[in-house]
Amino acid sequence: MADLTGKSVLITGASRGIGAAAARAFSEAGCHVALAARSAEAITSIAREIGPAALALPCDVADFGQVSDAVRAVVKSFGKIDILVNNAGVIEPISRLQDADPAEWSEAVDVNLKGVFHGMRAAMPVMAAMGGGTILTVSSGAAHSALEGWSHYCTSKAGAAMLTKCAHLEGEGQGIRAMGLSPGTVATEMQRQIKNSGVNPVSRLDWGDHIPPAWPAKALVWMCTADADEFLGQEISLRERAVRRRVGLEA
Repeated sequence: MADLTGKSVLITGASRGIGAAAARAFSEAGCHVALAARSAEAITSIAREIGPAALALPCDVADFGQVSDAVRAVVKSFGKIDILVNNAGVIEPISRLQDADPAEWSEAVDVNLKGVFHGMRAAMPVMAAMGGGTILTVSSGAAHSALEGWSHYCTSKAGAAMLTKCAHLEGEGQGIRAMGLSPGTVATEMQRQIKNSGVNPVSRLDWGDHIPPAWPAKALVWMCTADADEFLGQEISLRERAVRRRVGLEA
């Protein structure tokens, strides 16, 4: 496990799945951890489990004001913000384009794409003023491949991948490290929603085909170290065995 003792991290979508696993992994690495999600009860429970170095921040990433408030709360509580993990994301509503509800389609983009922008917009000026930081965005293979019923997800994830490149381009000179993580399919509640939809090949995967949330969580911690610097501005894929070895997930 990497040693990030004394660093502070804000993780969105931290109430379950990859976000919750990341909160625990960053805590084990020595970080002060702020968990942000709409489910106040869930993040409060996880923060209590982690201990006094954890902070629960109810937050809807679709609302820039709430994200900005969360960043300020992290700085107030921990003195700085070193790491932002843009993890919050939704897969619903799964539907073909011709049947998609425009309001629901837009709501998914508000979380998956605008939520990433809100995090970057709120954190980057603070990080720049403090000498730098790391911004990680949880991406998806869907950012690069069209899938039936996932137009909202593929489109928003593709936009978030480009935002990561923009953050690298604009932030590198200020000491800001930005990169993305494409974890593959992960055994989370989102995968249950995908399975229940019965739409496209991903829904037909066996549960055993999915990796545990602890894998991408460990990768996110590793991405905060100098060993990952060669990937700045890029997207790291946990499907690649060489990457899994670098992270320490395989011998």
